[in-house]
Formats: sequence, structure tokens, C-alpha cells
Amino acid sequence: MTTEDPWQLDLGARPFGASEVFFRVWAPFAQTVAVQTPGRHHDTFPLEKQDSWYFQGTISLSGPGTRYQYVLDGQKTRPDPASRSQPDGVHKPSEVVAIDGFPWTDHHWRGMPLERLILYELHTGTFTREGTFEAIIPFLDYLANEVGVTAIELMPVAQFPGTRNWGYDGVYPFAPHADYGGSQGLKRLVDACHARNLAVVLDVVYNHLGPEGNYLGDFGPYFTNRYPTPWGQAINYDGADSAQVRHYFISNALYWITEFHIDALRLDAIHGIFDFSVLHILEELTSAVHRVGEQLGRRVLVIAESDSNDARVIRPMQDGGYGLDAQWSDDFHHALHTLLTHETVGYYQDFGPIDDLATAFTDGFVYQGQASAFRKRRHGSSPDGCNASQFIICCQNHDQIGNRPGGDRLSTLIPDASLKVAAASVLLAPNIPLIFMGEEYGETAPFLYFVDHSDPHLQAAVRDGRQAEYKDFGWSETGHDPTTTNAFEHSRVHPGMQTDSRQQIMLRWYRQLIGLRKEIPALGASQGGMLRLWTFPEQVLIMHRWAIEGPQAIVVLGFNPAPTKIDICAPEGTWTRALDAPSEEGGDADQTSMPEELTIGAKSQSTPVPSFTATVYITTNPHP
Repeated sequence: MTTEDPWQLDLGARPFGASEVFFRVWAPFAQTVAVQTPGRHHDTFPLEKQDSWYFQGTISLSGPGTRYQYVLDGQKTRPDPASRSQPDGVHKPSEVVAIDGFPWTDHHWRGMPLERLILYELHTGTFTREGTFEAIIPFLDYLANEVGVTAIELMPVAQFPGTRNWGYDGVYPFAPHADYGGSQGLKRLVDACHARNLAVVLDVVYNHLGPEGNYLGDFGPYFTNRYPTPWGQAINYDGADSAQVRHYFISNALYWITEFHIDALRLDAIHGIFDFSVLHILEELTSAVHRVGEQLGRRVLVIAESDSNDARVIRPMQDGGYGLDAQWSDDFHHALHTLLTHETVGYYQDFGPIDDLATAFTDGFVYQGQASAFRKRRHGSSPDGCNASQFIICCQNHDQIGNRPGGDRLSTLIPDASLKVAAASVLLAPNIPLIFMGEEYGETAPFLYFVDHSDPHLQAAVRDGRQAEYKDFGWSETGHDPTTTNAFEHSRVHPGMQTDSRQQIMLRWYRQLIGLRKEIPALGASQGGMLRLWTFPEQVLIMHRWAIEGPQAIVVLGFNPAPTKIDICAPEGTWTRALDAPSEEGGDADQTSMPEELTIGAKSQSTPVPSFTATVYITTNPHP
């Protein structure tokens, strides 16, 4: 930890003691700003204008728990753009929140290296019956011990309209949703995670704000019409007065890692962030997060979601990149999904050969500048200089399930034998694995898109928009109504309650895969080089992996619909089977397992490979 003064949020309401509150807001669209405390007298307290159109002042109030709103030019009453709490919803007054005093117990925690992440993405509202932060805590032992993940990734939690939403319609970036448990609930969850050596990744949205309850445009030029996004106005990161807009969102990132001890931020859809400044907002934000993380004595990560296949995102700043720690690899998902399902609609038409999956393992990007039939243009860039461990991969996530008309999980599209191959492909990869809630036991309940807007016209627009997306993608199904409570209720999962033998078998398989990844260094995230790949026309992929310490490993991934034989390419020696899907409990009784031992010599030998198999061999022979 450095000796610099600790970072503090300089926006919103900050209580001092029990009777004073300091307020600060940026409002260049107003000539006057006052604080109003709703109640019998509607007391109003003017703020003083400072440089750059910030208004601020210290007011005698009762402190935490006090409701307040800003009055702009004596007319408009609006919640605080930097509100820490919206207890009565997006249209009602904000609430003063106590900033200090939470009894943190994670003083030992120093964050988690990127290479150790095994991510578990979850939606707070549907992960438990209660749908709160604190309701997740009793399941943390299950996640850490029975599943074996090392981090949870929360879908966005900022206050959104109503009680049901994926989180990407948030309009108060600093306010954890009141129905989830607010600031106190989120802090308790993070503290409980750290007590179990679980990191916490938070999904944040810096490319747009939702359409309902979004009052930032009344305060200043937070938005711009110069760049289109699928979700509404883009954020003004490079136009007039953009310095204060950049400060607002960078402050939000620092707020999560300081006040809530968040370990990593996942930046949603950065291809919807437009900035032609010399210093890109992603680079500036990442630098700030890393710097403050160092001050706190913790490793804090910045992860991007992007479908641009732009290697600049994760290249070091000194090499002309933005310096983010990692990014999601949509190409990996698409390559794996098409091998398993043979779907060809939408962007799946760009994938199919098993060589695509091999490229995704090593490069993260399948498309590195070649023509895309789906996009009807060239797509992507070379990932030279990037490591496999900088790419987050999955076979399922909220988007790839929830953006289907029926919210279909992979478990409803392919047989369990194929599911096991999918899991092994992700969890034994040189990349950073992510699993979506319920995936670990083969959950079959859908994960549907859902919203809870109060405006009927907005509800209709959402319904129509989803149907148009399905049609554009190539699906003929009409899908569900995202505005109903049924869409939300049907999306609930039931972790840790698996009584069905099929689910128990799948959970055991995930636990074994994760256990091997942790136990054998060669099967962890690779920072470069220690990997060889071979693909075969029979739809079989073989990975040879090794590390500085520990045994070498061969991973056989069979996407072959019928048994076949291949010549396994690997260093000479005796290889012992460590894990094999057909021989595990719940494997197909009619399916032949791969040999328990492989003796590989100078002369190649033909080895039987059952259909849809995932098998791991290890050897203690010297490294290649």
C-alpha cells in the first residue's frame, strides 16, 4: 500500500457526523442548484457554483437515511446523478448513505491474479428465491467447495426501473439496487466472498444508461447524438465538456473498488463506447483503476466485453494498447457452439470447422481481419503479443442463452455427453473459464430476457425490439413477453439442491474438471507458449499442455458423432489416464472408454476415440 492519500468519491452526498452532509453535483445546464429534503416543509438549501459548473455545499441535515433531491433553476426536482441509494425507485428522491463504518473483515485480502480466475456468472435476482445479495451468501461454500470456482461475477447491480431487469438498464451507476439489498447488502456479500477466498467481479455499463429514470441529461451533456448505439444515446466521452463526463464514469469505477472492495470490473459492450480523444477513455479508466488498486495494496483487474476482436484492448499501453487485463472471446463460444449444435443462423454462419476452435484456444480471436459472411465485411485484428490467459471463454453466458427466443440453455439443445465435452473444452483450456449459473449441474430452466418498465409505450417498444432482433438473427420463433413476471420467475435456478441423479453426475464432472485445473499447473491458464494443438478430420482436437512445474497433460476432445481412431501426436513416453468422460459415473454404458494408458513411441499408433469424449492423460516425462 502506498502513502498517497486514499481516493475518495467527490460527487454526490457525503455525511459528516450525524448532522452535516456535503453535496457536490455537476450541472452546467442549470444556473442554480439547490438541495431539497422532501417532507412537510420541503426545505430547500442552495448550493454554491464552483469552477467547471460544479455546485456544492455543506448542509445541516440528520445524515444517513435522509431523503433528498436537487432542484434545478427552481423548477425541476431530480434525484442525484451520483446517488448511492434510491430506496423508492428511479423516479423518487435519493438517500444519504453512511460511507464509513462497515465492519470489514477482509483485511488479509490482496485480490486474485488473473490466471487463477475460474468465473461463475450470476444474476442476483434469479440466483435465489429471495433475489438479494445476502441470500447469495449461504451458497458461497457450495460455489467455492462443491463446484470449485474462484470468483463470482455479478451481472449489473446499479438501480434500474422496477424489480426485474438483467441490469443493463441501470440509470444510477453509484446505487446498488435497493431490492437487492443496497450498499450494505453488497458489502456483506463481498466480505463473505473474500472470507472464502472468492474474488468478486462486477459487471458495469459505461456505454449507455437505461431509458426510464435517466435524468442525467437535465444536468449536463452526458450524452451525444454523434454516435448511434442499439440502446439509445451514446456517452459523451470526446465532445464538449466531456472531461467532467469522463470524471463521472472513472469515479464510478474507483467507487466500486474502494468502497465495496470489488476485485475486477467487467466493462459491458465496449464496442458501444465511442471516443476519438488522444487518450482513450478505456486507457484512462484502466490506468486509474490499476493505480488506485496499488494504493489499496490489492490486485484489481479490468475486463472488457467486446465483439470487435480488437487486440488494442488488451495490449500494454506502452505498445499502443489500452492496457486492460483481459477480454471476453465471443469467437470461442461461437466456434464451440457450432461444433456442438451445428446451428448456422446469425453469427454462427461464420463458424463450423474444428480448426476454428483450435484457433480460439490459442489466439482468442478466430476472425483476425478476414471476411465475415455474417457482417458482410472484414472483421478483427491480429492478437500477436497477447496471451491465451487474457481471453475469457465460456460455452454459456447470459447473452448467448438469454438472447435466444426461448432462453434455451445448452443442456436443452445437446445430449449430456456433448455437454461434458463442452465443459472440458472450457475448463481445461489455456484461457480463463467462465460458467453461467446452473450450468454446473445441467440446469434446464431457461434464462429469459426480462424488464419491469412502468411506461406501457416503453414495454411495447421492448417487446417489438426483441422480436425484430430475433428476425434479424434468423430465428423464426416469436419468443416470450419480456415484460411479464413469468419471464423472470421461469429464469430462476436452484443451486446446491440437486437431487436428480443426472444433475449430480454433471456437477461431479464439473468439480472433477475444476479440480484437475487447480491440481495440475499445465491445465491452468497459459501465459504463452506451453501449448500444442492438433485437429483431425474426424472432428477430434488434441491439446498437449505443460508448465514449468508438474506433469505434462494431453487433453482429447472428441466432437465425433461416431467412434473413430486417430494417431495421437505427443512426446514419447507412457501417459496415464487421469479423467475420462465415458468411464465416469453417468457415462454411456455402450460407449467405449479410451485406453487407461498410452505408450507413445517414435512410430505413431492408432488410438480408438469414442464419440463425444473428453479424456485427460498425464505424464511425468521431461518437458519438451
